[in-house]
Amino acid sequence: MAKLSTLDWMLDSDPALRWQVERDLALEPESVWGETRRRVANEGFGAQLLAHQDADGQWAGGAFFPVDFDFHGPEAQDGAGQPYTATTWSLNALREWGVDASALAGTAEKLAANSRWEYDNLPYWGGEVDCCINAFTLANGLWLGADVGGLVDWFLEHQMADGGWNCEWVDGSTRSSYHSTLNSLKGLLAFDEATGGTSQSRSARHAGEEFLLARHLHRRLSTGKTVEHWATRFAYPFRSMYSVLNAADYFRAASLHDRTPSDQRMSEAIDIIRSAREPDGTWIQERRHPGRVWFEMDVPAGEPSRWLTFYATRVLDWWDEHHGAPSTTLGQVG
Repeated sequence: MAKLSTLDWMLDSDPALRWQVERDLALEPESVWGETRRRVANEGFGAQLLAHQDADGQWAGGAFFPVDFDFHGPEAQDGAGQPYTATTWSLNALREWGVDASALAGTAEKLAANSRWEYDNLPYWGGEVDCCINAFTLANGLWLGADVGGLVDWFLEHQMADGGWNCEWVDGSTRSSYHSTLNSLKGLLAFDEATGGTSQSRSARHAGEEFLLARHLHRRLSTGKTVEHWATRFAYPFRSMYSVLNAADYFRAASLHDRTPSDQRMSEAIDIIRSAREPDGTWIQERRHPGRVWFEMDVPAGEPSRWLTFYATRVLDWWDEHHGAPSTTLGQVG
């Protein structure tokens, strides 16, 4: 196989990824990447996922779980994995791929009328008790034009004393979680980007960021040791799982939105990301999160991932620009 530059290899991809590579790495004008972005709803991953939408606005007949999910059956046991076919996961993917909300015209209203959370049968756009679910709902609602303003207040009310969030607060947890905090931050950043935010939302977001930065994005505050192996293992799609790459990508977006420099306390995480780069300039898919999917969006574990290579290269380019280092060198693949 002829060798491709790493950039060309990333560009040789589904429109959902290609337009982002064109915009953020190839630095093409909006006339180029915008045209590719408009293709996402009609080609490849975006079109495939849109085709699975039910007439009532949902996917797989459920809000967070498919309608046929047995909470007491084998699929619900440890190790089987969260199913990723239901409404929230499908909306997350379409939003992250850059699908224009017009491609889902009427979906917000249909979900308001037809979709209820598996937890206590609560109405869809009102959210429920899980931080990650509510963060996804906030971001998706802002994108689709639903009334989700109450969820911002929910995050302010459920922020913990250490600055972060934990989905297990309902079971009595008083210490924040890496996973819950990062997902909550993404939801609040989506609110600030869409509306300009409020002083309260910005203050809550910055306190949550401090929770992660004080821990250098991967350490325990008490012992200084890396929290768990998942913090330094990379997999796409990110889903709801924490990794230093997922977190660093968030901090890049927050820095660009807030027009603030990168925080030096991220340097260890950046080194972890940089050290995972293969000699040809790619990053390897380390695992797949187990669980039911409509279709695979990236390569199996052990193979070079275009998506991870894009995210890691983008993060390193942003970091190096702030710190006066040369841009990430792209190699050849093949």
